[in-house]
Amino acid sequence: MTKSQRIFFSHYLEELFPDAKAELDFENNFELIVAVVLSAQTTDIAVNKVTKDLFKYYPTPQKLMDADIDHVMAILKSIGLYRTKAKNIIALSKILVESYDGEVPSDRKALESLPGVGRKTANVVLSNAFGIPALAVDTHILRISKRLGLADENDDALAVEKKLNQKFPKELWHKLHHQLIFFGRYHCTARKPNCDTCKMQAICPYFKNVISTQ
Repeated sequence: MTKSQRIFFSHYLEELFPDAKAELDFENNFELIVAVVLSAQTTDIAVNKVTKDLFKYYPTPQKLMDADIDHVMAILKSIGLYRTKAKNIIALSKILVESYDGEVPSDRKALESLPGVGRKTANVVLSNAFGIPALAVDTHILRISKRLGLADENDDALAVEKKLNQKFPKELWHKLHHQLIFFGRYHCTARKPNCDTCKMQAICPYFKNVISTQ
């Protein structure tokens, strides 16, 4: 995708999703990091349903670190990998209290050392909690980046992140992250993407090579 095409795409995303933002419910940095850890391989809607109760019982890392694991698992039971996630958020809370005075750190290395926190989660926290430019790549962004020719078919999430960082200005990363997710979640969906109405048809390799030949 050429520079002019990327600019066109950015404008199209702004047209489609001018108010794109995180769809996880949170009121502070602690709730954010817990919600993002819980969101792995689970929808934001499902996470929002369980965090409503979770944060009612455990609103702070001090409360969650001392939580009964069975009670936390019971709250999280409707989401994927709930046993592991329960252990991770309790352990994460303990580290926040003992090492960071109960605050979520703004350092990438510190974030990625926390249980259940990988690069994607760290990027989401850095961007949404601290305004530090970072572009987290989830399954939606991974898919559409390859479809649109912004990345190669065999690229992993880290390779896609690096290519997107090179192709789009840093000042766009925060909002672009949310717009790309929305584009993949609601427009360029995994099944039955809205190719018929998409303004990217003329420059989309997926449309040219797959859809138009069907």
